Amino acid sequence: MVSRPWILLIAITFTGLFFSCKKTQNEATVEKPTPYTIQVPRYFPNEMNIPSDNPMTVEGIALGRYLFYDGRISGRTHPDSMMSCASCHIQSHAFVCGIDNPNYPGGHPHGVTGIPTPDYMLSLCNLVWNQTGYLWNGSVYKNNPNTSKRNIEDLVWMGIVAPHEMHSDTLRAKALIQSVKGYPELFKKAFGSDRVTVKNMGRAIAQFVRTLISSDSRFDRYLNGELQLTPSEMDGFVLFVTEQGADCFHCHGGDGNPLFTTNLFYNNGKDSAFTANTHDRYYVTGNASDIGAYKAPSLRNIGFIAPYMHDGRFKTLDEVIDFYSSGLVWSPYISPLMHHISTHGVRLTPSEKADLKAFLLSLNDSSFITNPAFSKPVKFPDEP
Repeated sequence: MVSRPWILLIAITFTGLFFSCKKTQNEATVEKPTPYTIQVPRYFPNEMNIPSDNPMTVEGIALGRYLFYDGRISGRTHPDSMMSCASCHIQSHAFVCGIDNPNYPGGHPHGVTGIPTPDYMLSLCNLVWNQTGYLWNGSVYKNNPNTSKRNIEDLVWMGIVAPHEMHSDTLRAKALIQSVKGYPELFKKAFGSDRVTVKNMGRAIAQFVRTLISSDSRFDRYLNGELQLTPSEMDGFVLFVTEQGADCFHCHGGDGNPLFTTNLFYNNGKDSAFTANTHDRYYVTGNASDIGAYKAPSLRNIGFIAPYMHDGRFKTLDEVIDFYSSGLVWSPYISPLMHHISTHGVRLTPSEKADLKAFLLSLNDSSFITNPAFSKPVKFPDEP
């Protein structure tokens, strides 16, 4: 006959083994996503804008790539009303829609309703190093009191609901993606749950966008000692980084700044009068010094992203160079870095303009606009 203490010990041991096995089985079903480390190109900054609650993972990036290209993210299934991120952010144009896009004449995108976006487009190139805010006026930024508009993740839901973009709602969008075969499993692999949420949709797309790195232009290869710039490109580079030359580097870097932007905001002398409803930097900060100021965009892939400026007023790179050479307009809000405002520009000669253009075109990165890792997936999760 077995005494009661032994019965109690056996029961406790069995119970412990049962729950231990059950816990082990449950833990085995939860696969942790695979960490992904961005390989920082030579000369690029090491500090990156990656939120602590959305670390880069292989599974998150893969899911984000699907969602970036899937028109069902708009919450619709009819071909005429489907719209994805990639409808406007087109890889062959460095992820802007392109001036020659038949769907968006002149390169100005619009939503499914036909309402045009307030501004023209900024490239999605190298956004992982942007620490100052997104959009032309930087209204989506880290310390925004509006906590739902702080990073790339938030731009996703904003695009879903905006009348000038997908003009949908987040409930419809997540419900449709939830219903698509294959997506719940991908969400579970990336975020530990097969329940689709707009927050995780934004996280996944943001992870994918942060991989869109351009660092293989002719100028990069020159810096790496792989080739020599042409005499015209080299003369253009000297003009670019010289204050008495083209004087570009204060706002666009180049003197040790491989991003070719400071990611800061400037009134660059486009206008002398400003309306109250302009969505410039002043709209965000309320500081009078920011009237007429917009983000200095990266000049990488400059040859692929026409038209230029926040309002697309310049259709060609030649027009931009002419503007900075002799078209600057003074206003009380002009950036102090526009050193040549008294002469309406830097007054380049025709040969200097040609050299500057040659250098700027050396920033084009053909591998960026053809990289298969950034392109539309061959098939979506529900396709055989």
